[in-house]
Amino acid sequence: MTGLISRLTGRSSLIWLGTIVMFWTLWKFGHNVLPWAFDFPKAQTIPVAKWISSATKWLLNEATFGVFTFAEFTRFIAAVIDFPYRIVLSLLSTGFMSGPGSSATQYLPPVSWVAVIAVFALIGHHAGGRKLSVLVAVCMTLIAVFGQWSSAMVTLASILVAVPLGVVGGLGLGILAYRSPVFERLIRPVLDLMQTIPVFAYLVPILFLFGFGPTAAVVATLIYAMPPMTRITVLALRRVPAELNDLGRMVGCTRRQMMWRVLIPAAKDSLMVGVNQVIMLSLNMVIIASMIGAGGLGFDVLAALRRLDFGAGLEAGLAIVLLAVALDRLSQAFAVRQAGDAAPHGPLLARHPYLLGAAVTVAIAGLGGLVVPWLQTFPASLELSSGAFWGDVVRWININFFDTLEAFKNALLLNLLIPFKRLLLDLPWLGVAGLLGFTGWRLGGVRTGALAAGLCFLIAATGQWEKAMITVYLCGISAAIAMLIGVPIGIMAAERDTLWRWVRVTIDTLQTLPSFVYLMPAVMLFRVGDFTALIAVVAYAVAPAIRYTVLGIHGVDPRLIEAGYAMGCTPRQILTRIKLRLALPEILLGLNQTIMFALSMLVITALVGTRDLGQEVYIALTKADPGRGLVAGLAVAFIAIISDRLISAGAKRARAQLGLAEGQA
Repeated sequence: MTGLISRLTGRSSLIWLGTIVMFWTLWKFGHNVLPWAFDFPKAQTIPVAKWISSATKWLLNEATFGVFTFAEFTRFIAAVIDFPYRIVLSLLSTGFMSGPGSSATQYLPPVSWVAVIAVFALIGHHAGGRKLSVLVAVCMTLIAVFGQWSSAMVTLASILVAVPLGVVGGLGLGILAYRSPVFERLIRPVLDLMQTIPVFAYLVPILFLFGFGPTAAVVATLIYAMPPMTRITVLALRRVPAELNDLGRMVGCTRRQMMWRVLIPAAKDSLMVGVNQVIMLSLNMVIIASMIGAGGLGFDVLAALRRLDFGAGLEAGLAIVLLAVALDRLSQAFAVRQAGDAAPHGPLLARHPYLLGAAVTVAIAGLGGLVVPWLQTFPASLELSSGAFWGDVVRWININFFDTLEAFKNALLLNLLIPFKRLLLDLPWLGVAGLLGFTGWRLGGVRTGALAAGLCFLIAATGQWEKAMITVYLCGISAAIAMLIGVPIGIMAAERDTLWRWVRVTIDTLQTLPSFVYLMPAVMLFRVGDFTALIAVVAYAVAPAIRYTVLGIHGVDPRLIEAGYAMGCTPRQILTRIKLRLALPEILLGLNQTIMFALSMLVITALVGTRDLGQEVYIALTKADPGRGLVAGLAVAFIAIISDRLISAGAKRARAQLGLAEGQA
């Protein structure tokens, strides 16, 4: 048996060696023999961008469905979304107005800041008790104290409209996918693309179809936030115990009753996790949505980036963090509460005391605001700002450490970034496609190999190869540096509970901060270019490297660690030979997520002068070219899918070799 394993291992090594030799031969000697293997023939390029642009124009100008044109249909959808948005915006920000445009007069003010905070506190007390109530109230009060109240209410209005629509839409698609395996197979690649295509890429067709404004921003947010809800719905419904299904059939439930009275209530805990994800993704979208007219805190961050005002951008970003913390904790608390609390019985007022308290609070604060202005609007004299301080900090660093920073930047550029970039740009697309296909076949089978090779071919065939290689170069180096930083931090944090508590708070905050905030100090310290993009991407992508390393080490069976100590292993041997080996699958998944974070951030770093696929997407947005933007966005998605499938197959293979069950750390 041992001899057979040795022969198979030796044969596998020979196959790998032969494949690498073939790739190296093509790379070194194929320029003259097979020039098309390096530069895809322009005459054979697939004109997908033109097809998409033509299809978009046809949809907008000529397409009809029965008695309605497609343009009328999109206007109807926009009106359906715009109506509740205007009501919520009036309640929270603008007040109720009469009259056209700038000459409109306000006949009813918005809900006062005191009432909004009180209502949030009541919701927190209802969901999680006194501690949650205080936390939510403090978060909302800090938003007002730092002068971000008005913008935060505009953002909150978008969230309060987008989240219910995203939850309902995701729940509906998830139920259809649960009931129909065929529909699930059809929608799965669509969900993959919705989550991997850069948001910039589908902003252009959304602008074409829905125009510039908050409605288009809500639509973009829905596309971005619905896929997790759909996936979680399918997963949650499938995890409902079989006994409940059998019980529902025994008592004669119809198909509809089975879904809404048995399966949905039983899956409520998991579904609330999906609601939480929709909230978080909607908040992550606010800055990008501000580029097409959403306004609010996202617009403030974007405007600060354009002025390179780090302090103002950080304050607006922290306001988003505070809003995210409040909404996140509330949604989590409701998930726990709804799992165990029965609905109260009795008169209407007894059943809904918190609703009554909220209505009374709003009324009293509104009437009091007519007499005492500070009850209606937070006094400007009490607002605090740390923007000037943070701006001064960045300027001080720039003045005192400019030479050191410039030397570090140039050393990394000349010795790592530029050589690696030239290496990737010189590789033959045919050889890379073949090597990725072979790797996918060896790790995950024929389907994984065919998918990797096919997507690689499509990147080259659509004319995106050079920009894709620049994207891979930036993403690869950023992910490698993030792993080199994150894995050691994760190891130290996993070994020390106190350190892990502080690290977890830090990375939670880093993941909630808008990605644009990372760009401002990088640009102010290093100006524009690839190095600036690298710094911002590493700062954004290091969190999953830390989190998954800790998850993997914490998941190691304690009995194996005890066995290691019993055999006389030192703490270092326990770490290297037991913990890290068994945590390898989770660390690989952390690498996968680090790459996903890096790719999403690279599209945003196009604002600081990179020349990759992100820049192509951004140019398409500025020129309103949907075909160009979607093709570049699809190329980014293809890179993400190739990376995801190969690393996931590698993690699965590592689990099998270590004798771990699927999903076991």
